[in-house]
Amino acid sequence: MRNTQDDHSRFLSLVLRHQPETIGLQLDDQGWADIGELLARLAAKGRNLGRKQLEKIVLDNDKQRFAISEDGLRIRANQGHSIKIDLGLAACEPPDRLYHGTASRLLDAILAEGLRPCQRQHVHLSADWQTARKVGARHGKPVVL
Repeated sequence: MRNTQDDHSRFLSLVLRHQPETIGLQLDDQGWADIGELLARLAAKGRNLGRKQLEKIVLDNDKQRFAISEDGLRIRANQGHSIKIDLGLAACEPPDRLYHGTASRLLDAILAEGLRPCQRQHVHLSADWQTARKVGARHGKPVVL
């Protein structure tokens, strides 16, 4: 196992967004996990990650996938959960135009059924075309709606 920063970031996404049980971790209703417990459970699974490495992953993530609590004791994923989490997001006025990036192979289903969150809690919308295209490209030939 390489355990590079990217590997750790991907595994943190899996644990904090989708499958905390993979390492026996319990998230609270808002998706927060105790950092000490997270690091200990990661180490028990052969993923040795220090506090400074964890902070670097949080700071360096270009999509800002993770947040550390103000008191520095907890961490959570900011978005993309497939498990039920209340992120406590305040309603806001959306921009005049929003974009959805997807793969071309999914376009017929979207046109027939509309946008659906599928296994996630929310549909991902972007404020700009470029971001939506990047999102769509992760899944195949990108299409932006």
